[in-house]
Amino acid sequence: MGEWGFLSTLLNKVQSHSTVVGKVWLSVLFIFRIMILGAGAEKVWGDEQSNMVCNTKQPGCKNVCYDHAFPISHIRFWVLQIIFVSAPTLIYLGHVIHVIHKENKMREYMKNHPSEIAKQPKYTDDKGKIKMKGNLLGNYMTSIFFRIVLEVAFIVGQYYLYGFVMNPRIVCSRAPCPFTVECFMSRPTEKTIFIIFMLVVACVSLFLNLVEILYLACSRSSRRRSKTVPAAAIAMHPRLTGGSLEK
Repeated sequence: MGEWGFLSTLLNKVQSHSTVVGKVWLSVLFIFRIMILGAGAEKVWGDEQSNMVCNTKQPGCKNVCYDHAFPISHIRFWVLQIIFVSAPTLIYLGHVIHVIHKENKMREYMKNHPSEIAKQPKYTDDKGKIKMKGNLLGNYMTSIFFRIVLEVAFIVGQYYLYGFVMNPRIVCSRAPCPFTVECFMSRPTEKTIFIIFMLVVACVSLFLNLVEILYLACSRSSRRRSKTVPAAAIAMHPRLTGGSLEK
């Protein structure tokens, strides 16, 4: 798990700048993807090419048969999936850090020049807590959209590469195999369980992303309504608008 430490540290910083649903998504990513992949899946797969048994001893035949059945191993595929799905969130984190740094400098300038009229911080409060609105909210929703696209792409890619069930028998007739060769994978049932588990976790992650998009859209709509209703009430009130009641 040491190689995941840097990515985990970065994603952990996003926790304080995410919604409630976003925090759940990060927990699923940490516990059910990174930890399970590092603790269990890598030991189950191991060196699959050396563990594969073929009914020929032709040099090089096992290599081409394995490459034909698995152009990329499941472990490396899942590692790429986690990295690519996390990338939009890390880009959002970079934007947040830039905004916090910029607005902290703005506050420092206002503190040193109290008599001058300066631009007020828009996205952070005095404690440095992020207010998710405007461009920051748009960036966050864009990152979720790309997470959804990448998640779907990897699920479809896994299906077209090798399906969702580990077939114990691999039939291969590529050169330099002298004839149609049958090769057999080790522990196919155990591998199938891990494949289905990782697929379910990917679907849960996809569902959480969709829920978060809906949550942010509803929150933004409710904030807009709360701003327009008081304005409309003031406009209709005769005393506040300077009008008079008709008798």
